[in-house]
Amino acid sequence: MNTTTHLRKASRVADVPVERRSFLGMVAAGAAVVGVPALLTGCGSSDAPQGGEAAGVKLEDAIPSYIPQEYVEPDFPSVNGSTPGFASLPDALVQSVSAPPGSGATFVAMTPLWGTIPPTKGNKYYEAVNEALGSTVQFQIADGNTYGDKLATVLASSKDVPDWVCVPNWNLPPRFASEIVGNVFQDLTPFLAGDKVKDYPNLANIPSDVWKFCVFNGRLYGLPMPGEVLTDATFYRQDVLEQLGISPDVKNGEDLIALALELTDTGSGRWGAEDLWTTAAIIHAVPPKWRLDGDKLVHRIETEEYRAALAWNAKLFASGAVHPDAVAGQDGDAKQRFQSGKSLIMADGLGSWNEALRDNLGANPAFWQQPFAPFAGDGGTPVLFKGNPANIYSFLKKSDDEDRIKELLALANVLAGPFGTTEFDLVNYGVEGVHYTKDADGLPVPTDLAATEVQPTYMFLVGGPIANAKVQYPGYVEAASAWQADAAQYLTDPLFFGRQIAEPQQYASIGQPFQDLEKDISRGRKSLDDLEDAVQTWKSSGGDELRAFYQDILDKE
Repeated sequence: MNTTTHLRKASRVADVPVERRSFLGMVAAGAAVVGVPALLTGCGSSDAPQGGEAAGVKLEDAIPSYIPQEYVEPDFPSVNGSTPGFASLPDALVQSVSAPPGSGATFVAMTPLWGTIPPTKGNKYYEAVNEALGSTVQFQIADGNTYGDKLATVLASSKDVPDWVCVPNWNLPPRFASEIVGNVFQDLTPFLAGDKVKDYPNLANIPSDVWKFCVFNGRLYGLPMPGEVLTDATFYRQDVLEQLGISPDVKNGEDLIALALELTDTGSGRWGAEDLWTTAAIIHAVPPKWRLDGDKLVHRIETEEYRAALAWNAKLFASGAVHPDAVAGQDGDAKQRFQSGKSLIMADGLGSWNEALRDNLGANPAFWQQPFAPFAGDGGTPVLFKGNPANIYSFLKKSDDEDRIKELLALANVLAGPFGTTEFDLVNYGVEGVHYTKDADGLPVPTDLAATEVQPTYMFLVGGPIANAKVQYPGYVEAASAWQADAAQYLTDPLFFGRQIAEPQQYASIGQPFQDLEKDISRGRKSLDDLEDAVQTWKSSGGDELRAFYQDILDKE
């Protein structure tokens, strides 16, 4: 294990995970931010049962061994999969790959970007990273908003497929598992499964749960961009509550509604909460999709937990504590209302925490949003379902040239350098003196060139384990790490966790009516009686067939 001491001084290195609602590129004071749309929970559709495991093939046989390396000791270690926290930059970075592994070849990579495409000619960031690789990665960058369409076109003809292709989970095309992945992309199982990954130590440093999401039909195909297993929280404006002399003590759902009412002052244009449907689902332990009751598969919409969550959210709306714009369904402005103090409680992705500090501390140094400690709606023990620890993967074009695949994996091993390494620093921040300088406190300050050149490109191909070192926001690393460590004790795997399951096309839309029904019941336009009718319609419209589809997957285990 390689370790290095680190200074206890204010400086920052940011993690680069995919949060549920957004993706951060170079997250530094004044750096450009590249947004990504909400990650969809469903995969692409297929016309045949497909999963992470094929019949008779164990998932564990396809994934790489986990061989952790700690280049920098975290100040706040991971707890049950929570994100480790680092309170400072390392005193010295470790070079995890001793020499550029490339042969001088050029490989074409296709990636999305939610921002301005950087120039290729004279790009010092590309030059520096490619020098560290020893080969050139030439990017074909496509607009992230239409990336799914671009992927579908490219994957329709194998001759058009680049050497290295990023595929976000929400852009998995139809029949990806059944027809595309095995015919177009390289099976990496012979190269990385089990102890074979030892040839690529930075890839071996990626946790096993992350690799599970890269397995299709019992074979390892993808290289992951790791994310967080804790994805959502319910935040309150702690700074405003302190000004009001209110110390929240929320231990159950009734406490939260009471607090929202206490905070509501319509005369001053302040409401207690936004739409808290996400909160309702969390505190009532609504399963993400399926649950196994005995030997029977039960869909989330059939559970008492789902009914209880709807009833609770309807009670919140009926109380009058929800901002009228949220009642009107204007969800796009919810974050703005919350950050301006027009509403004081909001459910959001964990990534919104540091984003809000970034956007508000300059004008309001006292700004602070804090997530409530986990609680159950009835005051019992909370249940938190793990989020997917990987939602973006990349794939290598199928090749009979084994040396070519090994070289690409060696390049991936460089790009997967974790926090505390020169590789991580280069990929995420560029070259010191060119893309960033350090201020008097040792804080990296991006140059104007960084906003142009250091856009998310290489990081969409593969990444090392996530880390939180955003110490440019005083107290944030400590607070976020403490909250995650506490919440992690309640984490549980949802059914089919770590399985890539593409549902048949005919079931793609049968769940859509429930998104509208959740809004209608919450706002009192419909009742729980309407839920019963909707469930029956769902069952007769394909829900029971979908249940049989998943039951078949369980039976093959």
